[in-house]
Amino acid sequence: MKIAVLVSVGRHPVSGTARYSRNDAAALTMALALAGTHNATLDVLHAGDPSNPALKEYLALGARSVEVLEIAVTPELQADAAAPLAARLRGYDLVVTGTRAEGAFDTGMLPYRVANALEVPLIGAAVDITLRDGSAEVRQFMPKGLRRRVEVQLPALIAVHPLANAAPRYAYARLREGTIRPVATRAAANPGDLAWSVRPASAKPVRLAAAEKRSGHARMLSATTTESRGGSVVIEGSSVEKAQVILAYLREHQLVDY
Repeated sequence: MKIAVLVSVGRHPVSGTARYSRNDAAALTMALALAGTHNATLDVLHAGDPSNPALKEYLALGARSVEVLEIAVTPELQADAAAPLAARLRGYDLVVTGTRAEGAFDTGMLPYRVANALEVPLIGAAVDITLRDGSAEVRQFMPKGLRRRVEVQLPALIAVHPLANAAPRYAYARLREGTIRPVATRAAANPGDLAWSVRPASAKPVRLAAAEKRSGHARMLSATTTESRGGSVVIEGSSVEKAQVILAYLREHQLVDY
């Protein structure tokens, strides 16, 4: 069995210093446990700048080496990482990665684009993984403490949730023993892509929410149960009619003044 782990470069939320991604570190820890249990081959891959010092931290977390697919990474323009990663990952039984990177507005679309290019199923929000004969059983994170078990046939790509059952262990000696292996690729920046700019994260937009009219006891019960909060589902009708329903709701709860 061949297992691959995709890792990215994280960013400290206060200082902005490059570091390992905590979500990808959890994915690496889970993949190391699976590789040890099933005697599988494990490769750790990154698409970007091989000189980034944050990549060495994955060596301290257990990776024997990190294979870096060299692509152009600049604040002005960034090459597409999905295509070279998909080409490199063909033939693997299981690909494990984090849900998304740690920037301000990362889309989280890379696992989906890679899975689409490989034509394999994708399971997201995984908190633990169990491999069986030709399949993987995944326990998924769901809101309000709920969990769901799903089974997927291999090959597959699994995106690990940030709250996964994994405790990475950092060892400086492993950092000194591991290696970073750059690999040249043909990926080039697409002039038609939008330019990326790096700046401090702005405040998140305020979510529109109707004022609570229930008692405190009712609100506490709703936090521990999955009962319906009412509302309506509009399926039929044109887009204008559906927009009018939304506008009527906003006016009813005084969320807009026009």
